[in-house]
Amino acid sequence: MFLFIDREEELDFLKERYGKEAFDFIVIYGRRRIGKTELLKNFVKEIPHVYFLCNKAGTTANVQRFKKQVARFFREPEIASEDLEEIFSYIVSRSKEKLVIIFDEFSYLVEKDDAVPSLFQQVIDEVLKNEKMMLIICGSSISMMEELLGYKNPLYGRKTGHIKVNHLKFEHLKEFFPGNAKEEIVRIYSILGGVPFYLEKFDAEKSALENAKEQILSKRGMLYEEVDFLLKEEFREPDIYKNILSAMASGRTRVAEISDKSGIKPSDMDRYLKSLMRIGIIKKEIPVTEIKSKKTLYTVDDNFFDFYFVFFEPNRSDIEIGEIKSVEDSLKRDFNTYVGRKFEKLAREEMSRRLCPFAATKTGRWWGFYREGGKRMELEIDVVCLNENTNEIFFVECKWKNLNEREAGNILEELKGKSRFVQWNNDVRKEYFGIVAKKVEGKDELIKKGFFVYDLDDL
Repeated sequence: MFLFIDREEELDFLKERYGKEAFDFIVIYGRRRIGKTELLKNFVKEIPHVYFLCNKAGTTANVQRFKKQVARFFREPEIASEDLEEIFSYIVSRSKEKLVIIFDEFSYLVEKDDAVPSLFQQVIDEVLKNEKMMLIICGSSISMMEELLGYKNPLYGRKTGHIKVNHLKFEHLKEFFPGNAKEEIVRIYSILGGVPFYLEKFDAEKSALENAKEQILSKRGMLYEEVDFLLKEEFREPDIYKNILSAMASGRTRVAEISDKSGIKPSDMDRYLKSLMRIGIIKKEIPVTEIKSKKTLYTVDDNFFDFYFVFFEPNRSDIEIGEIKSVEDSLKRDFNTYVGRKFEKLAREEMSRRLCPFAATKTGRWWGFYREGGKRMELEIDVVCLNENTNEIFFVECKWKNLNEREAGNILEELKGKSRFVQWNNDVRKEYFGIVAKKVEGKDELIKKGFFVYDLDDL
């Protein structure tokens, strides 16, 4: 059974729009498996609707299938015409109340026929725009669906609303794994992120690593071919993108490094990186206190893709023949460090969303250097939150370990030292310092000293 969790905001928006007397054209998109269809099903479960799942058979075949769906809804013979305008005119003439028409996986239609947006533009302009109807198109190809919203697309200016369905928030993972320890839920988050379909595939009675071995790192696993499928769905050159992601997962974060490792010319890297950023697989980072910087880094932001390219792709040949020793050695050696990185990401998300002591306008990492005796000394701070309007800044260190009061206190003092090298409104800024760990003993005493201290209980 699929759990429907944490979509109240999206549902409320759709219900609010449905309550209007006017025509609505809503565009819904988001990565595959993120829960778009479940959102739609929950929205229309008590509302008159025609739900149509598009396929890649082409426009004519899909129109024929759509006619059958419409005929079943009205319990009448199929309309003879195969003209979309006439089919929608028939729907309008038979509808006694506001009807929702859903085209799910709409991008499959556009992929096979680039005239489809123009066809739907005509339907909206000539048939629907003055009617009490709701038309929803939904798709998993983020790049294609965002093109539909673009200025040059025939459908531009017609939509009355759109929803990009994102990952579930971390706090909702416990609803999939109610009996699991907090540490184990962080490990699951580190592997899967907040994709509902993936979370459903993990057995709550097994550890995160046991699940990963069975579902991702085994040829019999439900998620074994997921990354290959997603890249093929989104890109025409999936192998090039795999080379880039493999390079990034191996620790290459600058364009020149990624280019050298992947074998792709530096002049071609920009368009590939922008495509990966657009669909949310990677992100571009500069130190949070800077607006423009030569310190640009690129990292894999999607947890599922990151886990796959860190642990699966380097061991693919062995896994294909059923030899798992190499991947087990890799997990034993590097998984805890990997989770530590994802714990930092989680801390940044939670600080930005609800744990920062002020309303942050920017949240990210900071890195830089200073010179000591002619030697370059690198520095990094895991989380920095800013408010440019109030000149407030919040520095946070993350440790994926249990800390006693003395250890936490030492880390906070070191953090204060590093903060002096951060160039941002140094003369007038108001500073706060914090730490996030698995568990912090003496937490209350540190808070009394003016520090912000968080552990898994707070997340």
